[in-house]
Amino acid sequence: MPRKLSAADRLLRLAKSRPVLRARDVAGLGIHTGTLTRMARAGEIERVGPGRYKLPARRPATEHHDLVVATSAIPRSVVCLVSALRFHNIGTQLPHQVWIAVPRGSRVPRLAAPPLRVVNVAPTVFDLGIEEHRIEGQVVRVYGVARTVADCFRFRNTVGLDVALEALSEAWRSKRLKMDELNRIGKKLRVQRVMQPYLETVVL
Repeated sequence: MPRKLSAADRLLRLAKSRPVLRARDVAGLGIHTGTLTRMARAGEIERVGPGRYKLPARRPATEHHDLVVATSAIPRSVVCLVSALRFHNIGTQLPHQVWIAVPRGSRVPRLAAPPLRVVNVAPTVFDLGIEEHRIEGQVVRVYGVARTVADCFRFRNTVGLDVALEALSEAWRSKRLKMDELNRIGKKLRVQRVMQPYLETVVL
């Protein structure tokens, strides 16, 4: 007769199947949340935020592991700006934080890791240009190249105009940017006039 799994064994098995384990997931399996606390104290799991845990010190399966952890823990979040540039392999930026966009007014839980840079976006344009990518078995939402380039100009005082210009130039040169799509998104974000002088230089 097979041995019945203990609550700790069942919890570890669940933790291995997802990047972030939520207390409510555990409660749904009939495991007391006190088990999470005991295992965190013992170092078997790591607390990354209120009611959120993960397996400790495991090697990330991909270079984008932090994106998986961040977006799994924060509902509706979208990878944006510098982190989106890195994901799309555009430019030379190496972000030390995960840049995520959330609808303005959203409550964002604090995470022990990874460090976050949260950008609040108006709900009217929040869903514009979102792509879905599967990373480590999880669906991660990332702004596409055109939206990311437009956002870099929109938030140029935050990321730097040099970052926006580099993103525009490299995305265009690598043929990963359609100018009509960039203009369409730029108009909706009310940044098309800001971009226009630089667009004319790039396409010459």
